[in-house]
Amino acid sequence: MAHFVLTRRTALPPAVCLERLTDWPRHGDHVPFTRVRASRGTGRLVGDVVLARTRLGPFVIDDLMEIVELTAPTPGSDGLCRLEKRGRRVLGRAELRVRAAGGGADGSEVTWAEEIRFAGVPRFLDPVLARAGRIVFGRVLDQLLR
Repeated sequence: MAHFVLTRRTALPPAVCLERLTDWPRHGDHVPFTRVRASRGTGRLVGDVVLARTRLGPFVIDDLMEIVELTAPTPGSDGLCRLEKRGRRVLGRAELRVRAAGGGADGSEVTWAEEIRFAGVPRFLDPVLARAGRIVFGRVLDQLLR
């Protein structure tokens, strides 16, 4: 399974960071040929399902993710959105964590950790997938936090 972790610092408060991280349609704005939306629920509650669909001509890859934990940040407590990938082709999990930096006066630290596997893709390609994930999702994270 490919694994990567991204960390960013921002002047934004933790609640704003989590709000932006769970604004699913905005994720698709920064990934070519991809649309992201809540396919069950609002995309803001445990049990809701988020679908990231990448379409390149006749080829379609669906990344179906269920929100299994969603906790708003509070003073002294991190915000967290944990997703489990439930699709047939894309498997794994993602964790988006937001914590106050410098006791809350210095904005936030955001961590995006992901484990991902594509069915049918040999495991020896995991380092390539992890590198691609760091590039693509790093760009998404940077844009969401602007």
